[in-house]
Amino acid sequence: MKLKTRAAGKHTFSKTVLTLAALVILLIAFTLMDLAWAGTRTLSLGEVWAALMGNGTWGTEAIVINQNLPRILTAIFVGAGLAVTGCVMQAVFRNPLATPYILGLSSGASVGAAIAILFSIPLIPIAIAQPVMAFLMCLLTTLLVYTVSRSGGSMVRTETLVLAGVAISSLFSAVVSFLTYIAPSEQMGDIVFWSLGNLEKADIGDVMIIATVVITGIVLMLTQSRNLNAMMIGDAHAMDLGVDVRKVRIGLLIVSSLVVAASVAFVGTIGFVGLVIPHILRMILGPDNRIIIPMSIVGGATFLMIGDWAAHALSPLFGVLPIGVVTALVGAPFFIYLLCRKKKEVGW
Repeated sequence: MKLKTRAAGKHTFSKTVLTLAALVILLIAFTLMDLAWAGTRTLSLGEVWAALMGNGTWGTEAIVINQNLPRILTAIFVGAGLAVTGCVMQAVFRNPLATPYILGLSSGASVGAAIAILFSIPLIPIAIAQPVMAFLMCLLTTLLVYTVSRSGGSMVRTETLVLAGVAISSLFSAVVSFLTYIAPSEQMGDIVFWSLGNLEKADIGDVMIIATVVITGIVLMLTQSRNLNAMMIGDAHAMDLGVDVRKVRIGLLIVSSLVVAASVAFVGTIGFVGLVIPHILRMILGPDNRIIIPMSIVGGATFLMIGDWAAHALSPLFGVLPIGVVTALVGAPFFIYLLCRKKKEVGW
């Protein structure tokens, strides 16, 4: 028995190392290709390196440092935050379809951001009001979906949760559409930005805020990975192991809302990252959140980097696509696939 356990442990460790190595290689490769993007032409790796080291020309440094680097850093932190949040929410709800986008958190945060854009708050600058309103609406959406989907006690059924999320997400999308319709022309573009998801407007100041919130949130979620493993088996089992289920669940929902709000408030709605990445990792590595959560950091960052590169690679045909469009083109078919075989999903 011990030999079988050791063999299984070594096998899981080997798969984890290989998966991590593949993700890191992909992340580095697509980061370099994205840094080299210069619109009408592609910079060489030598030009990119020289610009990063401060030895490039004025033009290459403007492209690499001022134009591409803030967007790439934003993609890395937002991708990591959304993937980890999706992973945690699936464990909290014991539901493979629970993600910030599917449950309407992103739409709720977009409503908060749209309200902050359209209705200025006296004495509070938009740079503060926007993320604060996004967080408050994101948290309200989380509590609303959870309350609606409960079916006696603390039980949350998959079908009810998804339907509640889709309904509330549709409601908030309609609110955003209404706010867009009544907005003055100079504010309409900013609100439309949230509905599509776009990394192009991020600057280094935004990156610092996103990074601070995302890193803090991920660290807090990592500390609860063992408790999440127990909660995935059932609340009664987790309580037998000494887990304060209600406290852990509420705390993680608040942290998740904060991470989602910090991401959406600056780049708009980016869907399906929290659905695709945790599922692929669970299929490969199993359900252990002590492994899946840290792997989701790299997986989410890599997924969004590939999406950003694809958005620019297609620019000669369609212009630079919003990143939300790219992730939806990948994530929506994946979501349909999961709905068709959710009962057979590995690790659940």
